[in-house]
Amino acid sequence: MNKYLLFFSIFYILYIFSCTEEKTLPPEQIKKDPVITHTSLVLLGTIQDAGYPQIGCKKACCAPIFNNPNIVREVVSLGLIDVPNHRTYLFEATPDMVRQMKRITRYESSSEQEIVDGIFLTHAHIGHYTGLMYLGKEATNAENVPVFVMPRMKEYLTQNGPWSQLVSQKNIILNEMENEKEVPLSKDLQVTPFLVPHRDEYSEAVGFKIKGPNKTALFIPDIDKWEKWEKDIMEEIKKVDYAFLDATFYSGKEINNRDISQIPHPFVIESLEKFKDLDKENKNKVIFIHFNHTNPIIDTSSKEAQKVMKAGFRIGSPNDVFEL
Repeated sequence: MNKYLLFFSIFYILYIFSCTEEKTLPPEQIKKDPVITHTSLVLLGTIQDAGYPQIGCKKACCAPIFNNPNIVREVVSLGLIDVPNHRTYLFEATPDMVRQMKRITRYESSSEQEIVDGIFLTHAHIGHYTGLMYLGKEATNAENVPVFVMPRMKEYLTQNGPWSQLVSQKNIILNEMENEKEVPLSKDLQVTPFLVPHRDEYSEAVGFKIKGPNKTALFIPDIDKWEKWEKDIMEEIKKVDYAFLDATFYSGKEINNRDISQIPHPFVIESLEKFKDLDKENKNKVIFIHFNHTNPIIDTSSKEAQKVMKAGFRIGSPNDVFEL
């Protein structure tokens, strides 16, 4: 073999199989994150639990995503950056948590920490807790990551593998929350869980109120129907500055292969009707999230999305920043 060819072959093999420290990219290839100087929420994903595209999907909405690996649609998650205290938190441990945690820790530029300071879970459906697997010994083998959970969620994670191994190996530390009881993160930052009606096969389901130094947010990624909740969603919207709300399906028409009564959520068209009497200021607080892959408002150029925005509401987009 020609000695130059041999040298090139050895160099290429070493290059392909090397995975050491992060390599420095040319300046033009480095994606700059926005500078966040105030305590803020970052919307890290907007899609329903099963992702987009969904497994086995043959619909037209999935084809462009299957055919273009550069299009990334991540499952619903909020990141919280506590700027004065140099801390970061995640709301939900999604199957996309690896990328989401990397993004939120990079926003906190003063720290080299790769793991967030805490994770808040709403319930035990696949898009909301299964990312915890990446904290185990097959992955990062994390140490004592605080995970904030309700009582039934704590019981579920403690008594069922593989999640129980994360607990026994102290990859995670479970912090039990109480309904409507504030969890203080700092003197200017508090999180309060509240129960919502939703399928509770393995755990209760909650939303969160996140109170910052100047503003407050409501986070309800999953709920059966607004009418089933003991609280008045209209009044709850008025009490906050941002309301991240379940918008899984635009209408019942988009699901033609399942009994939609078995997967209840507020349809977007129902929410539009329910919220129509809110004034302009309160309508602008509503940010729709948690989209099924069939939901046409994922495409903000669609007529359905245009109707939502024309009515005064917002459609969540990944990496939107909301100062608290």
